[in-house]
Formats: sequence, structure tokens, C-alpha cells
Amino acid sequence: MTTTKAMRLASVVTAIDVLVASGFSIVGIIRPQYLIPAGSVPTQASLILAMYAAARTIPLALFALWAIYKQAAPALVLMGAVAGAMQVLDAGIGLFEHDFGKCAGPLFIAALQFLVVYLLKDPCGSRRKPNADRLSP
Repeated sequence: MTTTKAMRLASVVTAIDVLVASGFSIVGIIRPQYLIPAGSVPTQASLILAMYAAARTIPLALFALWAIYKQAAPALVLMGAVAGAMQVLDAGIGLFEHDFGKCAGPLFIAALQFLVVYLLKDPCGSRRKPNADRLSP
């Protein structure tokens, strides 16, 4: 895969990842009833937790979108890795809640995110043939 294709793929996946995560945290602030379990009543505590989620996801989204705009591959690798790690932690929450959808979705996104970060970090593959000129004395 070329560096340009790897950058485009990583940009798309990372943008979707951080925008979805930010969207969920914003929905948690504006319409918490869409995120809390059925039959539960939104409280001040659920609002505060949603604000904590927004405090971590919105800055990550802004930095990731900035890295995409500037075509800064090293910054995108870092932001993508952080976004993937957040998705793994979100999957852990889904596992704790015994909710397959809240576990499988973030795990899928995290796997995809880590794949594109790997492709961007090493677009030509790590198994390059050694240069014969460099091997001779």
C-alpha cells in the first residue's frame, strides 16, 4: 500500500472513530435518555459522566481532525492509537455491562483503527528485502 493510500485510509477511519465517540458524548449531555438503559431516569450524575466523556473525546477529535487537515502522519498515528485505545476501554465497559453490542462495536472499531495506524506507520510492510549493496563489505 502506498503512503498516500495509507494516509487516506487512516484519515477516514480515524475521523469516523473520533466523530462517533464525540457524538455519543454530546448526545449524553443533550439527550441522555438515548444512552442510558431503558427504564432509567437521567440524573445529575449521568450528566456529569457525559461531560467527563465529552472532555476526553472532543479534544481528541479536534486534534485528530487537525492532523488529518495538515496531513501530519506522525500526529495521526498518535491520535489514531489513542482513539483505538479509547475504543478498547469502551468495549471493556460494554463487557462489564454484559451488552454484546456495546462490546463488539467498539472492539471492531478499535481493531480497524489499529490496523490503519499500523498501515500508516509502515505503509510498505515491515518485511522489506535487504538491499544487496548494503550487505557487501
